[in-house]
Amino acid sequence: MKTSWRSASLVASAAAVLALTTACGQETPPASSQNVGATAAPGDLGSIGSGAGSGLGASPSVGQSSAPPAGAGAGTDTGTAGKLSVSTNAELGKVVTDSAGLTLYRFDQDTAEPPKTNCDGDCAKTWPPVLADDAAAGEGIDEALLGEVTRPDGTKQLTIGGWPAYRYAKDTNAGDVKGQGVGGKWYALAPDGKKAKQSDLPGLSTRNDPKLGEIVVDKNGMTVYRFMKDSPWPMKTACTDACLEKWPVVEPVAAEDTEGIDLKGSGPRGQGYVVFDRPDGLKQQTIDCVPIYTFAGDKKPGDTNGQGVGGTWYAISPDGKPVGAPKE
Repeated sequence: MKTSWRSASLVASAAAVLALTTACGQETPPASSQNVGATAAPGDLGSIGSGAGSGLGASPSVGQSSAPPAGAGAGTDTGTAGKLSVSTNAELGKVVTDSAGLTLYRFDQDTAEPPKTNCDGDCAKTWPPVLADDAAAGEGIDEALLGEVTRPDGTKQLTIGGWPAYRYAKDTNAGDVKGQGVGGKWYALAPDGKKAKQSDLPGLSTRNDPKLGEIVVDKNGMTVYRFMKDSPWPMKTACTDACLEKWPVVEPVAAEDTEGIDLKGSGPRGQGYVVFDRPDGLKQQTIDCVPIYTFAGDKKPGDTNGQGVGGTWYAISPDGKPVGAPKE
């Protein structure tokens, strides 16, 4: 096929460490040796189980499946795509499928400009990359949107609209979309490279959970949490390293891209909705200076599997309070 090929390389993020920000605490961060606080214990992390998403700052270990399941569709074993086509799903609308009818997906932790894949190792076993070698644009696919990215092992992975394309190992039949929304990070590819049925939700908003009441959700409708071992005044985080794999940080969200969130905060400076500049290079959104996260064990919008994990993780209310946490 005639196409403009792109290439990129995997960039690994540094391990997360403790940090302070000036808006919610001290004017200048002290040396890291002075900032040491409690770190997440094993019981704090929770169990994400098969198919759950991974955190920022580490190569995803989504699902931990060692190989595609027996009987997986034709394209899964070889990784080749053949002639791509567009299928219509009752819930998602138009999605891209390979020559075997298997749904193709994109990963939120990848990038499209420039194309870059961040799914390797165990992640790539659960989410097999679609190879670009024989990919061809079928009906409904714009050939100009097809490209490739070079993976760490040197193979060429298909991109659509710049986004690296994957299959899901648990999709065993043509038309399956079991990977949709997994971990709040994986979504079926629409023909233009965007997410199929992309959410119309703001970056942060609220929903009324039948058990928890009003809680914060992200742009994908996934529940947002706070960690009771974190501190807002001064701002500190105890979720580092392996903790981030199960509790991905919520990236910065512009104030105007929120709905129902308390932007003022209760701290002495009245600046509660600020960005936490972590020394690992990640930027994390806060509410009332409380760092916020999603849970990799929540597989679809509406899940609250992270609620109460380790007695330290709780859904967060619009004003930054922990929902359902025991009163101190």
